[in-house]
Amino acid sequence: MSQLAQYMATCHAPAQDVFLAANDRLQARTMYRMVKQSVEASPTLSRLLEVIDSRSIIRNRDTGKEIRCLSSDSWRNEGLNGSVILDEIHSFRSPDLVDALIYATRGTANGLVISISTAGSDRNGIGWRWWQDCELVINDPKANPTFYGLIYAAKDDDDHSSPEVWRKANPSMGFAFPEDEFAADYQDATTDPRKMSKFLRYSLNVWQAADSRFFQGDDWAQCSSGPLAPLEGRPCWVGVDLASNLDMTAAAFVFKESDGSYAVEWKYWVPRETVADRVREGIPYDAWIRDGWVIVTDGHRLDHESVARDIIAYGETHEIKAVGCDPWQAGALETLLQREGITTKDIPQRTAYLNSSCKLLEALVVEKRLRTGANPVAAWNANNVCVYTDPTGMIKPDKAKSNEKIDGIAALVNALALASTDEDTGEAANLDDWKVRLI
Repeated sequence: MSQLAQYMATCHAPAQDVFLAANDRLQARTMYRMVKQSVEASPTLSRLLEVIDSRSIIRNRDTGKEIRCLSSDSWRNEGLNGSVILDEIHSFRSPDLVDALIYATRGTANGLVISISTAGSDRNGIGWRWWQDCELVINDPKANPTFYGLIYAAKDDDDHSSPEVWRKANPSMGFAFPEDEFAADYQDATTDPRKMSKFLRYSLNVWQAADSRFFQGDDWAQCSSGPLAPLEGRPCWVGVDLASNLDMTAAAFVFKESDGSYAVEWKYWVPRETVADRVREGIPYDAWIRDGWVIVTDGHRLDHESVARDIIAYGETHEIKAVGCDPWQAGALETLLQREGITTKDIPQRTAYLNSSCKLLEALVVEKRLRTGANPVAAWNANNVCVYTDPTGMIKPDKAKSNEKIDGIAALVNALALASTDEDTGEAANLDDWKVRLI
């Protein structure tokens, strides 16, 4: 980007202002610093261009034309004239700035609008629309003679482990960076679905959904093969995801195995009056109820007493060590369980409390150390689940991002928060690093 800006400010004819546009103020400032450093490092460019650091402007000494960096305050940028360079157009949340700057070139002879961008995640945004325009012009240049597009990218169905595919998306491989480093990045990405999503997007230029799944490929399915070993009489830890009164609630019952793996069973509850609506939406609640995977409670609202009774009944044939759930709406359920002598623990649904158990779950699934049985509701939840990542890199299940219900996985994360840190019976092998704060 900086080299293009310097060329347009010094050699492009006729002389014109150049606007470097970024999605936010920080990125705009970063772009300015890159151009500034490049100019100051070159005696030739320093003779042609003057850096005015106090105003974040780089000016052509002969023509007075300037390089300016702009952020997405589009209303401030109308009425400009010049050429435009858009940085990472996929990140622009609104087309307003882009539209204002494109129209700025109309009053400029030989004005250009240029963008270099990786693939993004928002297929409703302007970046995706430009990508589609680019594909159209590549296939038929006559469709828009004023638009030139070039795409280097892998396709969704390519073999993403193939060096040939890597080179297709990265024609500078071997010059800008060595292939063995790229191969190491790919190998690292295979261990983590979120890493793979980022690798595909940033290294192979493959558009990724913003709500890319937590679990990769058939990893979850491989955990569900074969029946569970007998669990009656054994100690277990229970996590509850107590959803709204009008929807599904889930409980996960987690058991530690001697080999360091975990086994899990679920119970699900739904209010009877909501079932028909969900079936009409294509979710097979009726089949799951018929097959015994989901328990129906009477009425429009979930019956917390029914949930408590079923957990208490489970405790009659299994040793429940503790029940963990979000304290925000679990007061009534906790009271009912405590009356029966069952220990309850609050697990706030924040990354500080869920990060360790969420990453433990991820590792268990990837390493096939989780035994889930063939529960179709849990498999549906697992296919839906996405995670929220905070600025420090900690994660938790994200119901807002997930495209459907994830109650069973949220309950499992709560249960693992208890099971992985229980001090009465010891921790599973090699899990010393998995810690979670409970209040």
